[in-house]
Amino acid sequence: MNDAHNDDILERLADVLNERRHGDPDHSYVAKLHQKGLNKILEKVGEEATETILAAKDAHLGSAEKASLVSETADLWFHSLVMLSHLDISHQDVLNELARRFDVSGLEEKASRVKDH
Repeated sequence: MNDAHNDDILERLADVLNERRHGDPDHSYVAKLHQKGLNKILEKVGEEATETILAAKDAHLGSAEKASLVSETADLWFHSLVMLSHLDISHQDVLNELARRFDVSGLEEKASRVKDH
């Protein structure tokens, strides 16, 4: 895929997720996740996060392991997008937050977060 094609991949994926959200759970994995509810979606996000971490631990070993990490990260991002969709939060909100952080150092941004403790 070229960069021009990649530029709109999140938009295209968001459109597909939105389209399938209320689809037939017997024919759509996305619809099935939404039907099962937030807890199931969060379970999948956690599962994919764990698999991503485990793949990252081996990524230094070679190209097959790096490919595995890329695949697991794609799964994590996908399920994170399903989570956001379920909560009626746009991926654009996350992109806007990342863009906002460009002008703030990581340490400043972390210090500016409200602490719950």
